[in-house]
Amino acid sequence: MIDKQAKIYVAGHRGLVGSAIWNNLKQRGYTNLVGRTHAELDLLDGVAVKEFFDQEQPEYVVLAAAHVGGIMANSKYRADFIYQNLQIQQNVIGESFRHHVKKLLFLGSTCIYPREAPQPMKEDALLTSPLEYTNEPYAIAKIAGLKMCESFNLQYGTNYIAVMPTNLYGPNDNFHLENSHVLPAMIRKIHLAKCLNQHDWDAVRRDLDARPVEGISGKSSQEEILQVLDRYGITPDEVRLWGTGSPMREFLWSEEMADASVYVLLHVDFKDTYDPGSKDIRNCHINVGTGKEISIKEVAELIVRTVGFAGALKWDVSKPDGTMRKLTDVSKLNALGWKHKIEIDEGVRRLYQWYTESLK
Repeated sequence: MIDKQAKIYVAGHRGLVGSAIWNNLKQRGYTNLVGRTHAELDLLDGVAVKEFFDQEQPEYVVLAAAHVGGIMANSKYRADFIYQNLQIQQNVIGESFRHHVKKLLFLGSTCIYPREAPQPMKEDALLTSPLEYTNEPYAIAKIAGLKMCESFNLQYGTNYIAVMPTNLYGPNDNFHLENSHVLPAMIRKIHLAKCLNQHDWDAVRRDLDARPVEGISGKSSQEEILQVLDRYGITPDEVRLWGTGSPMREFLWSEEMADASVYVLLHVDFKDTYDPGSKDIRNCHINVGTGKEISIKEVAELIVRTVGFAGALKWDVSKPDGTMRKLTDVSKLNALGWKHKIEIDEGVRRLYQWYTESLK
C-alpha cells in the first residue's frame, strides 16, 4: 500500500481519465496530490519537466497525459500523434527514473494491438502482426511507452506498470464534433438534432456557446448554425454517422478505468504482471476493460432512445469504419482482483445527464 501522505503526481489531471484518477485517489484519502495544467507545464519541454521534478520530488507518478483523438484526427495529424506522445513519455518516464520515483503507472490504449488480432485480445497479441493504419503512429508511441516501462524494470529494477484501457467515456469527455471519440461525438450530435427537431433554439445556442464549432457559437445566426451542423451530419430530421455502424466496440466508464488504475497502483507490482517461470519477460502490460462488446449501430440506437430524438439515423458508408472488432481479454486484470460494474446502458444515461448539466 501507498502511504496516505505520499506525494503523487498525476500528469494529465484535467483529462478524461486523469481527472477521474485524481478524484478516486482523493476519495481514498490521498490528499498530497500534484497536478499541472498544460499552460503551467508543457510536457513536451524536457527542461520544464526536469525543473518540475526537481521542485516537487513526487514519490509516485501516474502518466495519464497524452495527445489523443478519434479516427479523423489520427489520420490527419499523424506526425503530432507519434511525436508528441513519444516526447511526453520520454520526458515524464525519464525524469521519474532520475528522481527515483517509487512507482509509475503508465496509461496506454488497446489500439496497440494488431488490426487482425484474435478476439478477444490477450496481452500476448502485441506485435504479432500489422497495426490498424489509421492510428498506427499513436499505437507505436504507446507501444514504445509500455516497452520503456518494461525495459526500465528489467534493467534497473524499477516498478513501472502499464495499463491499456479500452474505449473510455465519462465525465469531462471531449465532445468536439471532429476530434472526439465515437461515443461522446454521437451523444452531442443526437442531442443537437433533438434540439433542432423540437425547435429548442435556446438549447442549441447554449450548446454552441459552451463548445463552438468552426467559430460558430450561440451568437451566430440560425442560418449559419444550420449550415455548420449540417456539415457534421446534424439536421432536425436525421443524424448522419460515419461508416456502416457494424464495427463492434467495447466501452468502459472512465471512473471505472480510474478505479482499476488506482487499484493497480496500490496493489499490483511488476513481479505480479508476468509468469515467474518466463524465459523472455514481455507483455507485462494489463488490459483494462469490460470484456463485453456492442456494435456502433446499437450504441447509436441506445443514445437515440436515451436522448429522446424522434428523427432517423443514416450511415455514410463512404466513410471508414476503422477496426471491425477490438475486444479486450480482461482475464489478467480479473485474476489480479478487479472487475467492472457499470454496463453500457447505465453509462450512456449517466453521460448524457452529465452533458446536459454541463450546459446549464
